[in-house]
Amino acid sequence: MRAITVTEYGASPGVVDMPMPEPGRGQVLLKVRAAGMNPMDRTLASGDWKPMPATFPMVLGADCAGIVETLGEEASRFSVGDDLFGQLLIPPLGSAGTYAEYVAVREDAPLARVPVGLDDVVAAALPTAGGAGLALVDLLEPLTDKTVLIVGAGGGVGSFATQFAVKAGGKVIANVRARDAERMRAYGAVETVDHTETPLLDAVRQAHPDGIDALIDLVSDASGFAELASLVGQGGTTVTTQYVADEKALAASGITGVNFALPSSSELFERVAEAVADGRIVAPPITRISVEEVPAAMTSAQSRPASGKTVIAF
Repeated sequence: MRAITVTEYGASPGVVDMPMPEPGRGQVLLKVRAAGMNPMDRTLASGDWKPMPATFPMVLGADCAGIVETLGEEASRFSVGDDLFGQLLIPPLGSAGTYAEYVAVREDAPLARVPVGLDDVVAAALPTAGGAGLALVDLLEPLTDKTVLIVGAGGGVGSFATQFAVKAGGKVIANVRARDAERMRAYGAVETVDHTETPLLDAVRQAHPDGIDALIDLVSDASGFAELASLVGQGGTTVTTQYVADEKALAASGITGVNFALPSSSELFERVAEAVADGRIVAPPITRISVEEVPAAMTSAQSRPASGKTVIAF
């Protein structure tokens, strides 16, 4: 089978031929139809983030959608032919990488069935980005009539977070480039701010002199996050996906600070997929690429597109 691997941390990714995995006890073998690319894939490959032990060659990728081809001994949760999707960030890292034509994984992994009518390419874009978008909003509930600034709203996580926040009754300020402003307003954002045209801090402070209720920051470093957190009034909440919140300092100011970690689960992914399948939430723009295009995409902006998601179609 074809797979995209690195031979060591920091090595250049390459397309290689590998033996097709065999499902072990309690495992399922998935024929991967699509694999979602995420910024974390690059940080895992580089070794900049080491959340668990790794095996090399490391098969890259965590998000996927595919068909159950074979069941291992004692596996009974799913059936051959089931269309599944999920996030397979499982130790040792690389043992269940999804940038491959097949993956064998334990049936109790955070997998869920793809709803009828949902394309596998779309499903593969949902686990990390959609799951994070929904879980971020869950953290802030109740949001009715609360003002939420989402920094980096144009990407995958931001696109989902914007929509879920709007559905929860929030008044969303979306920080995006001008090219994505119309899309954010279609999602229900009440305001958009392009930080390349107007300093974000100044624009929000001028429009909301009494402060905002919540901040979801998907991109800022520690200093940038601290600056934007000053926009949040007492009793409000600030959340970062970059793990740069000084929770003690924020608490001293009467603000809840959260360093977000995705609580991956089948249930969370099911909620996202159902929302997309029934039209309550729209998947962000998806760029489809082939396996052969992945190594170049890993070293270009495609692995973290300014807008939407990149998905490998097998």
